[in-house]
Amino acid sequence: MSEHHPLSSVTRTASGSSRLPALFVSHGAPLFALEPGETGPALTQLGQRLRAEHPVRGVVVMSPHWMAHGVQVMTAVQPATWHDFGGFPRPLYALQYPAAGDPALAQRVLDLFQTAGVAAQGDAKRPFDHGAWVPLMHLFPQADVPVVQVALPAEAGPAEVLALGQALAPLRDEGILVLGSGSMTHNLSEFFGGAREPAPYVLAFSRWIEDALSRGDVPALLDYRRRAPGAERAHPSEDHFLPLFFALGAAGPQGRPDYVSREVMYGILAMDAMTLQESAHV
Repeated sequence: MSEHHPLSSVTRTASGSSRLPALFVSHGAPLFALEPGETGPALTQLGQRLRAEHPVRGVVVMSPHWMAHGVQVMTAVQPATWHDFGGFPRPLYALQYPAAGDPALAQRVLDLFQTAGVAAQGDAKRPFDHGAWVPLMHLFPQADVPVVQVALPAEAGPAEVLALGQALAPLRDEGILVLGSGSMTHNLSEFFGGAREPAPYVLAFSRWIEDALSRGDVPALLDYRRRAPGAERAHPSEDHFLPLFFALGAAGPQGRPDYVSREVMYGILAMDAMTLQESAHV
């Protein structure tokens, strides 16, 4: 079930300025673009709320469908929509997400990485992969918010991705939404389609992560493959889980989750989506 909480999606800093939350979304299967379930409308409502509370100037998104050697940043003016999948219904391939890029924002991202001691380079040809454009179709369906994508370094683990998010935390005070797009669970070998009850390990893993996030237990999260129940079954490889650490790093040490969705699709894809931000209760 999708759940909403009364906390505002925008935190007020001590100076009175507004700070956007960081955001983690599970993008599920590519069909999420056409079959939004409960999570798609919940993301649309979140996008509306964010824009009502703060002028959202842009989005910086990390998706596991762009993995690169080292850190790379999209610098294109108008990135193409890439249908980087096969075997799905024809209408899916007709979808376009014509959001503009933002070279100035891309340069800001590169500068922040440099300040943090992270070697990074721009990529002017990179298109939007479905890990970026599919959830953004729900979050900002008018495609009128500029988007810059950051590659997931192929050699990175949770601590390294957390550090990348930490480097970009200042963007939250500049009207930029820092977004990690992945999946709370992602074992495609168990994907057979059809509506089924959530697999027990999916719920056990997802709620363990929620508990650790709510407690701010970053050491436990970084060690999730050893500590979380069913971790290796939930993520035979961890690429789809790592964008959570990108959002968590941007949220900062006081970041706590405010869940937008806890839906499970096809019995095995946990579609957890949440804002991560400073809470008055921390």
